[in-house]
Amino acid sequence: MNATPGRLPRQHRQGRMFHLRLLLLSGTLLGGLGGPAGLVQAQTAPQAKVPPVQGTELGQRRTQNGAVTDSQSNTAKPLTDMERQMLKALFTKVRPATLRIEQCVPTNCVEPDGIGSAVLISADGLALTAYHVVARARTLSAQTLDKKRYPVEVVGYSDQDDLALLRVAVPRGTPFLPLAASGPSVGDALLAVGNGGGAFLLDKSGRLTGVNADAGRADFPPGTLQMNAPLVPGDSGGPVLNTRGEVTGVVSYISLSRAGDSASFAVPVTASDTRLAELRQGVKKDAPVIGIYLSQPFDALFALDAENFKRLSGLLKLGDTPGAFFTSLSPGGPAEKAGLKPLVLNDQSQRVSGDIVTAVNGKRILNFSEFQYAVRAYAPGDTIILTVRRDERTLQVKVTLTGSSEIGN
Repeated sequence: MNATPGRLPRQHRQGRMFHLRLLLLSGTLLGGLGGPAGLVQAQTAPQAKVPPVQGTELGQRRTQNGAVTDSQSNTAKPLTDMERQMLKALFTKVRPATLRIEQCVPTNCVEPDGIGSAVLISADGLALTAYHVVARARTLSAQTLDKKRYPVEVVGYSDQDDLALLRVAVPRGTPFLPLAASGPSVGDALLAVGNGGGAFLLDKSGRLTGVNADAGRADFPPGTLQMNAPLVPGDSGGPVLNTRGEVTGVVSYISLSRAGDSASFAVPVTASDTRLAELRQGVKKDAPVIGIYLSQPFDALFALDAENFKRLSGLLKLGDTPGAFFTSLSPGGPAEKAGLKPLVLNDQSQRVSGDIVTAVNGKRILNFSEFQYAVRAYAPGDTIILTVRRDERTLQVKVTLTGSSEIGN
């Protein structure tokens, strides 16, 4: 709704007051939770939004306060002048093998729907990028350093790993980069190349500050490399290179703290990576989805614990049993087909209807985030049973999961 000057109608004033109250409450609850970081997949494709409810278990080390690592450096030494000069020289060498990925046809790309990055890894035009850069794109174009554009085909992808393998119709002799034989170590100097902020194949450098990083969200890839390189939207899919010019990672997302600090994350890749072998064979692996969403301003409360759920329930009248609530359904998706009901509030900002999911196949869940992880423990086509609180009743609802590419997010 566009803002207009003057006094708002009564129902709009009430809606605005509710949002203000909820935002104030959100700030209180978030403060109690330690202030979870914002997570942004680093590209600029409007329709490639992060799907809010999809999830596999990422292991025991997950947090709502941003990414954590099994091995990390609390303080990263600044790059030395020698390292900076070496990385600048390396950038000049590797830049011809990097790509600008645009959602458009190569013959008409004045206003692309989205922009990301990629890197060529073979003489026959195979390239790696982040899956979310190309997800649901109708047409794709790759632009090389000489500003020429070429058609792009998606060979294979893994949604959970945020990796995609492309075939780009570049001419024979176009440079490509080798994959690293092994992963980097904390403290290593790294170079990234991408199209952040709409720029064209620029370099960003920094150090590796952690390995096996966890975003604390099931719809972001597990086990990532953490860097202090200043990456931004548009850099997604670009290569992370070691000092030998080998591809050691693919840029996936950035983490923003409430203090404004940011860190960059990349999916690690090596020459012996079994995931890449599957992508070369054309495997296209969707994440399981249920088709429910948590929209603003509620999305800030996706990880409430039981105590804070009860505090929120004092405002919204959600009931006494903590669980996952949601605000909308994907049309024709599994949740809608199963008859699940999103949250509906009256003009007093209190719940009129709306399901609270409290368990998945008997596994207790307390919030939307835990719902994400529980769902991604399964696969597209699996049928799960949700325990649902509805109108003071407890129901068992069967839902058959579908693949992420089958639902428009």
